[in-house]
Amino acid sequence: MILSLQGCMAVGKTTAIEYLKEEADYFHISYENNTEVIQEIMRRQLDKTIFEDYIEIQKLWISQEIKRWEEIQKFPITVMDFGAEEIEFYTLHYPETIGENWPVERVLKEELKQLRQCMPDRILFLEASEQTLREHKNGDNNRTRHFFDFYLNHFLPLKYDWFIGQDKVDILNVDGLTKKELGQAVKDWCNDCISRVKSKK
Repeated sequence: MILSLQGCMAVGKTTAIEYLKEEADYFHISYENNTEVIQEIMRRQLDKTIFEDYIEIQKLWISQEIKRWEEIQKFPITVMDFGAEEIEFYTLHYPETIGENWPVERVLKEELKQLRQCMPDRILFLEASEQTLREHKNGDNNRTRHFFDFYLNHFLPLKYDWFIGQDKVDILNVDGLTKKELGQAVKDWCNDCISRVKSKK
């Protein structure tokens, strides 16, 4: 089973993942690993605001996500800090955030088809008010999050439209939750997902 945590930057995904590592070690945790792709993008001097370059960039991300999915197949239960659903969402929606209407779905038809075979079984969308998100951002000295305001204003509304209402997506509002309460709520959701699967067998 693959479970994925979704939501805006600074909503608490990493906090929840760290809690699971400490309190529920029966889950395998899979983090985003962006280093190799970013290095390749820089090496090739690709510019995501240019259509042809953007296509090449997303091919790299999709390929990496498929490999990531393949690597976690040996684990019975994995919780992901973003999964294939994030790559699909970004691939299709980034052009809109910069005012472009590129034919991404058509050009990346085969790549997206492969990516869609790697989707999580369930997704927990962590939602929060802008005030909570900014408090989390300002309280985290480990990350600069230069992309935060752009993400909040351009990506988050699209994310709500894309994810909310999907059958496999559950929602957790994190406003007012302590780190421990957030972690426990996510742990409870993960355990509930497992219980639901077992009850169907």
